Amino acid sequence: MTTTPTKAYAAQSPTSPLGPHAIARREPTPTDVEIDILFCGVCHSDLHVARDEWGGTAYPVVPGHEILGRVTRVGAKVTRFKAGDLAAVGCMVDSCRTCDHCSRGLQQFCLGGATFTYNSPDAHLGGMTFGGYSERVVADEAFTLRVPANLDPARAAPLLCAGITTWSPLRKWGAGPGKKVGIVGLGGLGHMGVRFARAMGAHVVLFTTSAGKVEDGKRLGAHEVVVSSDADAMARHASSLDLVVDTVSADHPVDAYLALLRLDGTMVMVGVPPNPQQVRAFSLIMPRRNLAGSLIGGIPETQEMLDFCGTHGIACDVELIRMDQVNEAYERMLRNDVKYRFVIDMASLKG
Repeated sequence: MTTTPTKAYAAQSPTSPLGPHAIARREPTPTDVEIDILFCGVCHSDLHVARDEWGGTAYPVVPGHEILGRVTRVGAKVTRFKAGDLAAVGCMVDSCRTCDHCSRGLQQFCLGGATFTYNSPDAHLGGMTFGGYSERVVADEAFTLRVPANLDPARAAPLLCAGITTWSPLRKWGAGPGKKVGIVGLGGLGHMGVRFARAMGAHVVLFTTSAGKVEDGKRLGAHEVVVSSDADAMARHASSLDLVVDTVSADHPVDAYLALLRLDGTMVMVGVPPNPQQVRAFSLIMPRRNLAGSLIGGIPETQEMLDFCGTHGIACDVELIRMDQVNEAYERMLRNDVKYRFVIDMASLKG
């Protein structure tokens, strides 16, 4: 298969900083869309994979799965995109497309294993897939997403992971009018959870460990903001929430948030703490509460989320960085020093 040399940034080992690296992108097949990447969000998952904190990283690895850019070429069988369109690629670039989960539009749970945007086996070129810390990407039309023209492209890029990760559980568990929804944590995921839940019509309560985030939580749309170290404030919300979306990726007391749920309420974990979290059985049994997990979203749901954002003018709060600032951004993420998502301006790589 013919390939095109492409500039990228890669980690060569778990301990090396990311740096310039040349990769090959395939020439578009009849069903492919080629995208000149304008912006790529920086997800905490990028850091985990680059440093092999979850295991299984194949080096060199080019992270990045919040990809937004301009279509440059399309294959002969492509019908939904043309050169010049804004388009996006999220966390997946393929799946088996035939299993029960794929047929239901839940490609992230593909029984044959989804092909993720980076660090997955590349069925076209061999080796592993490379992500959005690069000049361009080529993806099948079936895994390419339309971007509403009214959204700021830089602020829309993180919707492809931070957005869909919080949208999916809010949709599945019915956030909306008459529902009281808690969002735990105000970071890249949490700030989108607050925005979405408010736009869906729910009563939104944000729970944060930081008193300094109270006003920001209200600005983003929370009706109430609770500092979780305030035992009295937590107690006032006991047994009152229909849904809690937990976005925290640090170790934390899960039981304390389960106690916020009413009968048959559900707490959904979307953050990934580094260690197993302890849950008392009675936290679930006595009030018949549910503890669940959620992983990004399928392609139809991701498109639905982008369209909703276009209709309601919703996007992420971002800090634009150059490509050569990504290692500093990783260190700042570890210190929670970002409001609320770093986005790489890919013009800095191409210049």
